[in-house]
Amino acid sequence: THNDVDLHANDMSFIAIADEDNEKLVGFNVLVGGGLSMTHGDTKTYPNTAYEFGFIPIEHLLECAEAIVTVQRDWGNRVDRKNAKTRYTLQRVGVDTFKREVERRMGALFEESRPYELTERGDRIGWIEGEDGKWHLTLFIENGRLVGQKKQGVAEIANIHKGDFRLTANQNLIVAGVDAADKDAIEAIAKAHTLIAETSEQRQHAMACVSLPTCPLAMAEAERYLPEFIDDIEVILDKHSIADDYFVTRIAGCPNGCGRAMLAELGLVGKAVGRYNVYIGGNRAGTRIPKLHMENATTDAILSEVDVLVGRWANERNGGEEFGDFAIRAGIVEEVTNGAVDFWT
Repeated sequence: THNDVDLHANDMSFIAIADEDNEKLVGFNVLVGGGLSMTHGDTKTYPNTAYEFGFIPIEHLLECAEAIVTVQRDWGNRVDRKNAKTRYTLQRVGVDTFKREVERRMGALFEESRPYELTERGDRIGWIEGEDGKWHLTLFIENGRLVGQKKQGVAEIANIHKGDFRLTANQNLIVAGVDAADKDAIEAIAKAHTLIAETSEQRQHAMACVSLPTCPLAMAEAERYLPEFIDDIEVILDKHSIADDYFVTRIAGCPNGCGRAMLAELGLVGKAVGRYNVYIGGNRAGTRIPKLHMENATTDAILSEVDVLVGRWANERNGGEEFGDFAIRAGIVEEVTNGAVDFWT
């Protein structure tokens, strides 16, 4: 299953569950208390993955959502903004206590979570046919920034497109609801304006927040640095003969979580201009928080260390072992299993 919206980044998430024939939606597994923001050096703040509350039938969806929101409204910290998120409430009152109150308010009990598996993230770039016979073209837009001929290309597509445009959680753009007869014309425009072009898996699985110069909270570059950083990563991957492989990479200009670096296999979080804290050990599926590996490091030092780590990964991994999994198995960092307990230790 594609975790294309980073479920564990959210206070409340719902995972759709179909019947045994995979034809009808029957309900949702409910995740509560994810979140990625923190403050440098403040151990009372931490990122954490969400907790599994269980399965609810579809008829209880709205009541469940309302109950979670109102429990957090009534029980959440309204004094310290840095500890106001749901994950801190869960840590303070206990997951079971919070869950029981949600059940009381929605008037139903959670069932055992239904089986599911999150395997990867990112968008499926290219054409996909929908169940209704319409076609959908997902365009890779680096950093979600449309400029120059790419912007002109989207404008030209808009002139002939009869369907929708949809923004994805991975900063890409979907030209949705395309009739089969219009596919060739739209694809021709996209190719002519480099909206369809060869890009590596590494680049497709990287993103950054907007950061400088737009965001007043930014401590370091993110969006403007990412393309150059990925250029260097691609060179390193090629050097170690694994150019077709990738690891989820994200850069955030500050620790507030917008770039979702705290769910990356390699996450850079801005500390000062040209300096970052480096976290490794997340996974491709987006179900694990990475661990601090380098603090206040320059970009040259980061690239030098990444070169060493990728070299080890290429030579020492077990089969198709992913970068984040390798970093933990090899003892480079310890696994984060509960952000409240082991993120800072």
